[in-house]
Order: sequence, then structure tokens, then C-alpha cells
Amino acid sequence: MAPLSVLQAGAGYFAAFHAEAWLRLPGARLAGLADPVPGKAEALATRLAGADGGPEHGPEGGVATGTDAAAMLAALRPDILDIVAPPAAHLGLIRAALAAPRGLRVVVCQKPFCAGADEARAAVDLAESAGVPLVVHENFRFQPWHRAAKALINAGEIGVPRQATFRLRPGDGRGPRAYLDRQPYFQTMERFLVHETAVHWIDVFRFLFGPVAAVFADLRRLNPAIAGEDAGFILMRHAGGVRTLFDGNRLLDHAADNPRLTMGELIVEGDGGALTLDGFGALGLRRTGERAATEAAGGWPLDGFGGDCVGALQAHVIAHLAEGAALENTGRDYLAVIDVEAAVYRSAETGAVVETPR
Repeated sequence: MAPLSVLQAGAGYFAAFHAEAWLRLPGARLAGLADPVPGKAEALATRLAGADGGPEHGPEGGVATGTDAAAMLAALRPDILDIVAPPAAHLGLIRAALAAPRGLRVVVCQKPFCAGADEARAAVDLAESAGVPLVVHENFRFQPWHRAAKALINAGEIGVPRQATFRLRPGDGRGPRAYLDRQPYFQTMERFLVHETAVHWIDVFRFLFGPVAAVFADLRRLNPAIAGEDAGFILMRHAGGVRTLFDGNRLLDHAADNPRLTMGELIVEGDGGALTLDGFGALGLRRTGERAATEAAGGWPLDGFGGDCVGALQAHVIAHLAEGAALENTGRDYLAVIDVEAAVYRSAETGAVVETPR
């Protein structure tokens, strides 16, 4: 089977992780990079080329670059459109993809997904009407420690799971220059901790324990240099009975060589034991009654982002197209994450427990 061709729309900070992964994944060919800012796609292509003469992808061995994603869709006719652009651009890019001369086989779209719930639902409806799979690039569930934790829970290693807590501690939110060196738009987001960050763990906890039935949230802003909330607690009641807690604080740190590897620490507790994840990516298992944990899984890739979760999600999409493997994080399924996010903000505003749509 010929490699699947990819057009990536977006060439900003996080887009580099996407492009780098496409370049090294078997079965994929990065055909083009598009970004509306002149020179931005070219700069990313040059950076990816490094000292070895350039990536051997794209037309005639190179990655095509440009500012007009719709025109590049028509010219390159890729199998996959990977959207790594700001949320306000998502719906327009999805419309352009579905109207391309030769229909795409799949659209992948980063989170936050579209500019609000109404646009997200419109995008899902359009893709389903066109018969084109739409996948939200929610990559944290593809981090290797979360996949291993899911396998250990399903194997009964901690008995019946009862509760879980994730403590977000990246330590990057202090002072007037918080976030400016990497993602400066973080400073102006009026909804920040939940909309940009906690959605990762809303989805991870859904992946581990099933749908969220109700939430209670207490959010606050600690750094006056930013517009949105940067700390808070989110307590979730899952339909199956498990309780999960997201305890987030972007000003505080945790023990780690790279605070952005795991972004914090996880504990999953059951009636037969507990799984723990530390900031070095070590996943431990302590059974009930034991005094210490033993290593349960490890050996993760430490380059790329977050255990190479970007590459893992992209490989998942390739497996769907090449082998028919079922897709996770379809647009329709991801609407549930958006509903939980809305319930979190409503709970923080009202001080009440808020049920999520069934």
C-alpha cells in the first residue's frame, strides 16, 4: 500500500511535534505544510530539515509549503488533513477539506476543538454527512503510561477501581512572563486551565473509567498577569461509580527532570491496590497490604512530546486507514468532553454540582 499523504494546516509551536511525527511514521508521507502567516510554513520545513538536507516527503521528495490550505488541498489531494491551527480556524478548514476535489479519507483536528460547542457540533455534523471520519487530536490518552494503566486496570491488578487523582504541576505559570516564551496566547485566554489543559484529563479519565455523570469545580486565578483561571479542583462522578479528581495548579511544580513529560502525578486506587505515576514517567503498582510499590511498566520514549503521544495518535489514524482499526476520539464522541467542560465552568460559577448530558 502506498504511504498515506498528509497535509498539515498549522506551523506554530505544537505543530512542530505533529510534523516531526508524520515525517518518521511508516505508512505516512508529509506532503505539505500550510499556515496563513507568510513564511511560517517554510520556517518549520527548514527547521525540520536540519543538517541532513531535508525531509524526504512531499512532492518530488520535499514538503510543499504555502499560506492557503484550501488551495493546497486542491493541489495535493491528500489522504489526511491534520489541523493544528487555532480553534477559530477549525470549522472553515473542515469545510474546505470536505469540499476538496478528491475527498479526504480522514480529518484530524487539534483541541480545543473549534470555537465553541455550536461550531464543534456543526463540524461533526458536516463530517458525518460527508462520510469522512473526523478525529480530535486529544493525545494524552495515547501517552504510554495511560495506555499501560488502562491495561493493568482491565487485568484486575488493583481490583475494582474506586477513585483516581491527577495533580497537575508544570510549574510554568509564575510571574509576568508566564507562558510568553512558548505559547504566549495562554496569557490572554479568558478560560484557561480547564479549556486548554484540564480537558486532557477529562478525556483521560473518561478513557480509564467511562462517561462522566456529574461534576463539581472550584477554580481560581493566582497569577494576575493572565486573564483566565490557572488553578482549581474538578471532582467528577463517573456513571460507573468511580470518582476522579483533577487537582491543577500551573504555578507549582513536581519532582521531574522534564516537568512537561507527565505534567504531574497520578494515583489510581482500587480495592486491591494502587497505581502511581511520577514525574519521571515511572508507573508503579502497590497491592493492598504491601509496604512499597514495584515497577509495573516503563521504558517509554522520552523524546517527542509526552512519551511520543502525538506519534501514537497519528499511528492510530494510520492503522484505521490501513487496517480498519476502530477509531478513538471521533468528533461525535469528543462532544462529551466539551459538555463536561461546560459543566465544569457552570459548577465553578454557581458553586453547585452539575450533571452532564446523558
